[in-house]
Amino acid sequence: MTELTLDMENVSSAVRVPNEDQIFQWASAALNDIDRALELSVRVVDEAESAELNEHYRHKTGPTNVLSFPADLPDELNLPLLGDLVICAPVVEQEAIQQTKTAEAHWAHMVIHGCLHLIGYDHVQDDDAEVMETLETNILVGLGFPPPYEETLSKSN
Repeated sequence: MTELTLDMENVSSAVRVPNEDQIFQWASAALNDIDRALELSVRVVDEAESAELNEHYRHKTGPTNVLSFPADLPDELNLPLLGDLVICAPVVEQEAIQQTKTAEAHWAHMVIHGCLHLIGYDHVQDDDAEVMETLETNILVGLGFPPPYEETLSKSN
């Protein structure tokens, strides 16, 4: 079981942002199988900062829901730093509405999704995406949320 330390900073103007306890619960669920101490930073931002970071680091225009920045430290430092998540509150809220999900369910999904990126999961290739989406679904359902891809999966069948 993971011993997680969370540093959360909300610099967004959004009114409905999950509290630190919720973020901690969701991140802990995603990182539960890692048997070491971890430190995670979560920064909640507005569109301008998200867009700037997305352009600079991913070379993509506009804001995005979550950006993951894994700590890239030499092993010999032996520090528990996992990395940083930057979550864009207005994008998460808008996506929740578009996907007919509760805001809380989508926030949980974005925290879990970002944490899985920090520990090496990816969704660039279809096989990798299937693995990551299955893991996200299992974690979210285990927390009492509906499957995040259920609507997408039922539309494609």
